[in-house]
Amino acid sequence: MALRAVADGVFAEVGPGAPVVLALHGWGRSRADWLGVLPAEGLVAVDLPGFGSSPVPAQAWGAHEYGVALAPVLDLFDAPPVVVGHSFGGRVTVAMAADGAPVRGLVLAGVPLLRPPSPTPRGPFAYRFTRWAHRVGLVGDDRLEGARRRYGSADYRAAQGVLRDILVRAVNESYRDELARLGVPVRLVWGADDTAAPVEMAEEALGILRAAGVDASLDVHPGVGHDIHRHRPEAIRAAVGSLT
Repeated sequence: MALRAVADGVFAEVGPGAPVVLALHGWGRSRADWLGVLPAEGLVAVDLPGFGSSPVPAQAWGAHEYGVALAPVLDLFDAPPVVVGHSFGGRVTVAMAADGAPVRGLVLAGVPLLRPPSPTPRGPFAYRFTRWAHRVGLVGDDRLEGARRRYGSADYRAAQGVLRDILVRAVNESYRDELARLGVPVRLVWGADDTAAPVEMAEEALGILRAAGVDASLDVHPGVGHDIHRHRPEAIRAAVGSLT
């Protein structure tokens, strides 16, 4: 496979043969996630902007803006590809397809597609109190940033600048309407022990898809967490194979 600049600010590993499958990685990862999971023949594995070899966007994009940035990548394909997305990459996958990108089908693995219907308070009380105190001017920016670093997720603590803003935007997005607009088959591949995207979320997404008349299925694997693509690569390959 060869690393290429395939769009403005987007690099991808392009395998031999005619491209057939487009693979999008999760947050904080890179195209390398898919090497060895999917066959190199016909594979285009993208570094999403801000990760791997692709530079950080100038602004805080959401999934739809990422989809627009990836639109030129589809010019590599002679026919609509199967798009595989893990976690954050799956958000982008759904946004692209819902916005009318020419795709053949979607494989979504451990994707946070929906927000919980009854949100719990965000973070420990000490963090929520610090946020309130900052809003009313009782503490400064440095104190708030210290609380964010102490109580925020590992992804949040690791992110800087625009990437942090992108992460905050992403975790507040929900794709209920986008799922209902999909007009191509969807294969959901999930770990039963996924805590980032619980299997109940996948079941709800499946219901939305089927209610909209989408050819959709859910394949759940016991004893597997969020990184289903790493621990059950054969399941990802089978899902892709069902669409090609």
